[in-house]
Amino acid sequence: MTAQTRLIHAIREALGECSLTTDADRIAPFLTDWRGRFHGAAAAMLLPTSTAEVATMVRLAVEHRVPLVAQGGNTSMVGGATPPADGSALLLSTRRLDRIRRLDAGAALAVAEAGVILQNLHEAAAEAGCRFPLTLGSRGTATIGGLVSTNAGGTQVLRWGTMRRLVAGVEAVLPDGSIHDGLTPLRKDNRGYDIDQLLVGAEGTLGIITAATLRLAPAILGRAVAWVGIADPEAGLALLRRMQGTTDAVESFEIIPGDTLERAVQYLPDARSPLSGTHPWHLLIEAVAATPKAEAPDALLARLLGGALDAGLVADAVIATSEAQADAFWRLRDSLSAAERAAGPAVQHDISVPVDRMPRFMVEAAAAAEARFPGTHATAFGHLGDGNVHFHVRAPAGADPARWMAGEAPGITTFVHDLVVAAGGSISAEHGIGQMKRDELARLGPPARLAALRGIKQGLDPMNLFNPGKLVTLAPVDGAK
Repeated sequence: MTAQTRLIHAIREALGECSLTTDADRIAPFLTDWRGRFHGAAAAMLLPTSTAEVATMVRLAVEHRVPLVAQGGNTSMVGGATPPADGSALLLSTRRLDRIRRLDAGAALAVAEAGVILQNLHEAAAEAGCRFPLTLGSRGTATIGGLVSTNAGGTQVLRWGTMRRLVAGVEAVLPDGSIHDGLTPLRKDNRGYDIDQLLVGAEGTLGIITAATLRLAPAILGRAVAWVGIADPEAGLALLRRMQGTTDAVESFEIIPGDTLERAVQYLPDARSPLSGTHPWHLLIEAVAATPKAEAPDALLARLLGGALDAGLVADAVIATSEAQADAFWRLRDSLSAAERAAGPAVQHDISVPVDRMPRFMVEAAAAAEARFPGTHATAFGHLGDGNVHFHVRAPAGADPARWMAGEAPGITTFVHDLVVAAGGSISAEHGIGQMKRDELARLGPPARLAALRGIKQGLDPMNLFNPGKLVTLAPVDGAK
């Protein structure tokens, strides 16, 4: 009998039959990552319904020396929640931890369990007259535990920051089976290391997050969405700085190359470009009003964009005249990655550089990649306002997808990541490291940072039982099979 089998029996005895499943058909959808690049194996998927049950499962896993891989919505873009292919680990799904324990609009706080779907939190906050100001394309599937564990970003980072800034406290089960309760949102707390923030972005390698206290924002009274044509990314940055010098109402500032927009228009049924002419680059800008005295967002954007037109920063612009049109603008933005995939194989990178360097980087890095890998086409789109873009290098026309990805992708990634590091940036802006970027982090990460990451992991999880093989590499668990 393997250690995994013994652990399964022990959990059933302690928590009952419903605490897990060994049904291969039920488990199968959760063994492959969101992009279909990584495939794992697991003899069982644990299904806790409370923090206490998670703690019991972890203590039994420690006793039997079996690794656990926590998983929420399985939306990781870097294989961060896929179990090892050798079947050494069990999956622990947080999907049944799906309660919003508390939502206090007056205090602007919500306590949500790890399995709460982001869209459901949005809806609950709206009913209470407020909002949770983080959104992304997978909001209908992504869960709070995974968003906290990966320090998720999205399209509102410009004003509200990443998940780290929105987390006021964390509840988690640590690798020894103890429960860390940090849900009380203390504004001042100088008791040493901030365990809550240590767990944010740790990708489940230091603790299994079971709940989080999250900061809410006032409900918006109105929004305006504009689509803008510009000559180059430098003009986009100049417009951003101009707007930031006038208002803090701009929440999203996205940049899109003209050819990338064309692919999205072709990809989406009945879609069309928001502007009548063609432009080398485009911006999608959203501004909001949260108080009755605030300037109406459409008037604000009209005033700011009018001035930018006069100054020559903007070639053309349109402000959505209805919510339906605003949503149509955002559908184009949200479809970019899917449209790029539909156009053929591409090596995709989630990178960031300092905001002031991003316009030059987008143009020069794309040209450098195309020169280094003839026949490819490189584009970058995304969150210009916070220095994070998705940098794609597409295969030459007619290339065999599987052969090209296997032969060229590693070299392209090395080349792009070297450019990013040379520009003072990060090889992972918002998707995490997972297993896809683990070796690149080891190659490019500052030695002191890597030593600290490994030391923290070794200190909190000496048996390497939590999400092994992700983020940093430690020695394998002895006797886990």
